[in-house]
Amino acid sequence: MTDLRSRRETRPPPLPHPRGPLSAAVVNTLRGAGQSLPQLPTDAYGDDLQLALYVLYELHYQGFDGVPDDREWDPELLTLRAMLEDLFLDALRADVPIDASDTAEQALDQLQCEPVGDDSGSVSHFLRNHGTLEHFREYAALRSLYHLKEADPHAWVIPRLRGRAKAAMVAVEFDEFGAGRADEIHAELFADLMADLGLDTSYGHYLDAAPAEALASVNLMSLLGLHRALRGALVGHFAAVEVTSSPASRRLAEALERMGAGPSAIRFYTEHVEADAVHEQVVRHEVVAGLLASEPWLDADVVFGIRATGHQEDRLAARLLGAWRARSTALRTGGIAPAVAGRPVT
Repeated sequence: MTDLRSRRETRPPPLPHPRGPLSAAVVNTLRGAGQSLPQLPTDAYGDDLQLALYVLYELHYQGFDGVPDDREWDPELLTLRAMLEDLFLDALRADVPIDASDTAEQALDQLQCEPVGDDSGSVSHFLRNHGTLEHFREYAALRSLYHLKEADPHAWVIPRLRGRAKAAMVAVEFDEFGAGRADEIHAELFADLMADLGLDTSYGHYLDAAPAEALASVNLMSLLGLHRALRGALVGHFAAVEVTSSPASRRLAEALERMGAGPSAIRFYTEHVEADAVHEQVVRHEVVAGLLASEPWLDADVVFGIRATGHQEDRLAARLLGAWRARSTALRTGGIAPAVAGRPVT
C-alpha cells in the first residue's frame, strides 16, 4: 500500500467544466479571463450555483492547478461567495424550519432511530441488501469529494470552541487525522478503499461527475466551517455525522464483504464502526454538551446543523436510489472506468 500511496497524484486538481453562466464566470475568472457576473440563478440547489460555490470553497482547501494561491482572499471572489452563501443558507433555513421547542438533545435522540428496509431511502441499506459493486464504486466516487478531505471542514471550528468542547473536539479530530500516523489518516484510508475498487484516487477527480446533490452536501460543511457565526450549526453537523456513522458503516462493510471487495475497501468502514461508536458518545456528551454549557443560546443552531445535514443527505440519497432503481447512473458524466482486478487506478 505504501508504494501505491507514493504514486498518488499530489498536485491540485484541474478546474472543472462549468455547468451554467455563473460557474463559467467563476472558472473563467480563475483562469485569468475577465468576465462580468451574470444574473444569479434562482435555484439555490442547482448545478450552476452549487458548482460555483464548490469552486470558491475549494480555494480554501487544495486550490486548483494553475490558480495562484492568493486568489483565496480575492475581495471580488469573496463578495460573490457571500452572495451565493446567502442564497444557499436562505434555502436551507426555509426547508429546515426550527421550532422554538426543538432542542439539540431531542434532535440527537431522533438520529438514533434507525431506518428499516430499502423503502426508507437509506443508501447503506440498499447497498447492503441489493447493491452491486458498480453501485458501490459510483457511491465511493461521489463520496470522495468529502472523504478525501475528511475532517478538514470540521477542524475550522476548533479555535471557536472553548473548554471541554474544544478538548473533546480535538480528541475526536486527532483520531480522524490518524492519531499521529500518516498512514491512518481517514482520508488516506478512503483513498485505499478507492484504489481497492479500481477508482482514481486523485483529489477532486470525480468533481465533474458529481451531481448538485453531492456538491451541496460538501458545500454545507464548508459553509458552516468557514463562519464563526455558524459554529453551533457546524457542531450539529459534526454530531449528525458521528451519531449516524457507526451503524451505516457496519452495513457498508457488510455490503463490500458480500460483493467480494478487497480488505482495504472493507477496512475503511470497519474502522468507522468502532471509532465512531466511541466518537458518538464523546461528541454528544462533551462537544455538544460542552458547547451548550458555555453558550446555551446556540442550541437552535446545533439543531439546525443536525437537520440541515439530514436534509442534504436525504436529497443525495434520493438522487442515488432513484437512479439505481431505474437501472441508471447518478453520475452526470458517462460513468466511471470499469474496475480491472489487481490494477487499481492511481
